[in-house]
Amino acid sequence: MDALRKQASKLREQVTKQQQAVIKQFSGTGYESSAVMVIDEIEMQRHQQLDKLYKATRAGREFQKDIVKAAEGFTAIGYKNIETGSKLSEDCCKYGAENINDNILAKAAAIYGDARKHVEKEQEDYNKLLYSQILEPLRAMIMGAPLEDARHLAQRYSRMRQEAELQATEISRRQARVRESPIPDNVAKLHVAEAKMQEIKANMAILGKEAASALAAVEAQQQRLTFQRLVSMVEGEKTFHLRVAAILGEVEAEMVSEKQHKESAPPVSTEIHTEKTSYFLAELPIEWILEVTTNLKALQYFVVTFSFSHI
Repeated sequence: MDALRKQASKLREQVTKQQQAVIKQFSGTGYESSAVMVIDEIEMQRHQQLDKLYKATRAGREFQKDIVKAAEGFTAIGYKNIETGSKLSEDCCKYGAENINDNILAKAAAIYGDARKHVEKEQEDYNKLLYSQILEPLRAMIMGAPLEDARHLAQRYSRMRQEAELQATEISRRQARVRESPIPDNVAKLHVAEAKMQEIKANMAILGKEAASALAAVEAQQQRLTFQRLVSMVEGEKTFHLRVAAILGEVEAEMVSEKQHKESAPPVSTEIHTEKTSYFLAELPIEWILEVTTNLKALQYFVVTFSFSHI
């Protein structure tokens, strides 16, 4: 009966141990935070360091993904703007060519249509900058081997720490057995458990140092590269808007100049004679006319007197 009870107790302990291992393995992904001191204060400090670095690199990667997503959106909008702007440019140039001698609107349309081509060229250059200076470098780092390798080292350390926690529980159980029954078999099993714990501790010291070094290097690279790409994006967007503003400023100035030139042009007049009456037809801007005096006598003639302040 005692043998059966011992066998049943051993079986329950094995099942409990396996369940704890499974729960630890699948309770979360990545590096598992814990406030439990498994070995000593030095190991606890290493654990906290790795936990902090792991979270920092994860946050850095997520921010890089946010920038990539935004840059992809800007690029998509840019290509849509190019498509729409190119169509508008064609329409404006067509209207200007077909109505060139008609009015000032045709001239303005031709000016804007030609300038629109330069605007779309600037948009295309900005899209290329987003791809080469923002998207490619950040994507490469997000999917790069250094980040994944460093995080895998930290995850291995986390699993090893969980193993050490289970082994510490095993040692406590073996110590209790020895206190209850200090027979050679129980003492030997305690020594085996303690030896295994020392082995785990040594491996953790090596792996922890390696993981911390790798994660620290990746975090520094993340900070540096992401900052550089963010500055490049700001500079590129600034340059794009300044160049487009300059193009549109020139267009506006040319349109206004054409309008002023049209309005200040000399009047076009025509004199028509009949047998009894003479007609004088003049096309004058309304702002030119300051005073009009009309004399009409016997429906034989029509006299208009103008005073021009600009002449």
